[in-house]
Amino acid sequence: MTRVLLTGGSGFIATHILETLLARGHSVVTTVRSEQKAQAILTAHPELSKNRLDCVVVTDMARDNAFDEVVVSEPPFQAVIHTASPYHFNAKDAKELLDPAIIGTTGILKSVQKHAPTVKRVVVTSSFAAINNVYAKAKGKVYSEADWCPITVDQANDNPANAYRASKTFAERAAWDFIEKEKPHFDLSVINPPLVLGPIAHNLASLSALNTSNERIRDLITGAAKNGCPPTGNYLYVDVRDLALAHVLAIEKAEAGGMRFFTVSSHFSNKEIAQIIDQEFPEFRSRLPTGEALVPGDYPADGVYGFDSSRAREILGVKFRPLKESIVDAVNSLLAVEPEISSS
Repeated sequence: MTRVLLTGGSGFIATHILETLLARGHSVVTTVRSEQKAQAILTAHPELSKNRLDCVVVTDMARDNAFDEVVVSEPPFQAVIHTASPYHFNAKDAKELLDPAIIGTTGILKSVQKHAPTVKRVVVTSSFAAINNVYAKAKGKVYSEADWCPITVDQANDNPANAYRASKTFAERAAWDFIEKEKPHFDLSVINPPLVLGPIAHNLASLSALNTSNERIRDLITGAAKNGCPPTGNYLYVDVRDLALAHVLAIEKAEAGGMRFFTVSSHFSNKEIAQIIDQEFPEFRSRLPTGEALVPGDYPADGVYGFDSSRAREILGVKFRPLKESIVDAVNSLLAVEPEISSS
């Protein structure tokens, strides 16, 4: 059993990481931003003692020394999984995303270096956004861990999407720079997922608080996208359960140290999602876009980029789920939160 600190434990991805850690026998302390979120996590696991699961409130991870006390534990931590970082496209100023992403990531590394000498591995959740070059032609390009997003500080303020790309790119680069310069007692693994689909946690209060990635599924089954399928944007996906397992395997496998892992299942489009819903949930058929309304969600005529996720498959041993399974399970999880969707 490994003692693990998990940051951002109430997030979409972190919720699944938490469940995977517990299922594989690890003990976990997770950070959240409020007592309410902490209580929701503990209430969902009434059978577990504080030795197996505990929560700590960190209201602002961008402040200096935010994690200094958190990384101290008895028994002590052997690993840290840092997922906490904002993911939305609503920032009015890039600093809204850049500061918590960069300072939060470097801050936890500094805290571990100063106060957690038993930690041997830190795993950081980055993104395909830190790999993808949106300024390059997609056709013929195959992305892997060797690639980096070339975004600049000036470009970060061009639009909210660029602010997000910059936050993930700069935060990950800062993490690798820290390892190179400080040579701490622990090593680093980074997970780079594209769009993350799959089931949500059933303790979600309502679908208005849904994670950004799954909003497209919600909009399709509610009819909000009937007159125009949302543009796909990112044509690569990973199931959240496979992504969670990748994080946990990255702390369990010694050979994962010092590596990035591009965790991709396959290509997808929003049109394909709509078609799966049409086939598997006929009760929503009348709400789905058809004909010309589907066109925005299709693949572009000039093709899309490729991907190489062999490192995650071969070193971590992840076996990625197919799109159909991810979408069916995601829809069923949304219905578990708001069953009335099917009859409204």
